[in-house]
Amino acid sequence: MDRLDVMRLFMRIVERESFTQAAEDMNLPRSTATDVIKALETRLGVRLLHRTTRQVSPTPEGETYYQRCHHIVADIEDAETAFGNVRPRGTLRVDVHGTLARHFILPSLLAFFAMYPDIELHMSEGDRLVDPVREGMDCVLRVGELRDSEMVVKKLGVLEEVTLAAPAYLKAHGIPAHPDRLADGHFMVGFQSSLRGRILPLEFMIDGRLHDMVLPLHMAVNAAESYVSAARAGLGIIQIPRYHAAHDLKTKTLVEILAAYPPVPSPVSLLYPRNRQMSPRVRVFIDWVTEIFRTSSTGSRSNR
Repeated sequence: MDRLDVMRLFMRIVERESFTQAAEDMNLPRSTATDVIKALETRLGVRLLHRTTRQVSPTPEGETYYQRCHHIVADIEDAETAFGNVRPRGTLRVDVHGTLARHFILPSLLAFFAMYPDIELHMSEGDRLVDPVREGMDCVLRVGELRDSEMVVKKLGVLEEVTLAAPAYLKAHGIPAHPDRLADGHFMVGFQSSLRGRILPLEFMIDGRLHDMVLPLHMAVNAAESYVSAARAGLGIIQIPRYHAAHDLKTKTLVEILAAYPPVPSPVSLLYPRNRQMSPRVRVFIDWVTEIFRTSSTGSRSNR
């Protein structure tokens, strides 16, 4: 195997966490895959993989080598598709906020793969602002105001949020007519944002000015589904994307309150490295995601 094929094999082993499955993917005997990686480790003078009977995982040196391999292989694949009428191909790595992935990206992916069958999408979910260069991401999709970044930021639109509580909660605590009345015995469910490193306040637009409000709470969570489940259980008031609340609003498991005092809609942004030439597969993905948000009539806000 030449060095490029060795890199591809090593990447596949890391991604599949298995010599056997990686070898099958590349139509190789498992013994060949094992011998190739042993020879690679000998040549580099480092151990690249932790091996157990159940799983294979990269060592710190292996993780670094994997990221370098990813960039090299991606650059070569991009060079091969830059000339002539060649369809975008290769592995595309994106990091997407979880609720955006499930409500906007996943339902339309079959259409994307019908147009670009040679692209293999690896999608991770999170709300922290990853370093795409260090972590091998081609692009990152985030919601909310972003801190200063060295990445290129493409704004896709703005999304709406609603303030909600369960009927049982409102029966016990009353329906507030104004945000000021929330101080009279109301509670919120805390959302611990890994992006901002703190529990997010509730936000209300009052007389043209945005007001933050932190209420007493019985619990705090750091996952969107647990946040909504806590509200359904009557544990407090929450603010979530309107699209995320659509089913609860329809079934009345959650009720919108304080609609006259909404938070400011937040931007949805797609980020990618500034110093990396955009590959054809990244370009078509960005165009596709941009069109999804352009034609969508639903909305959201924040990192919840």
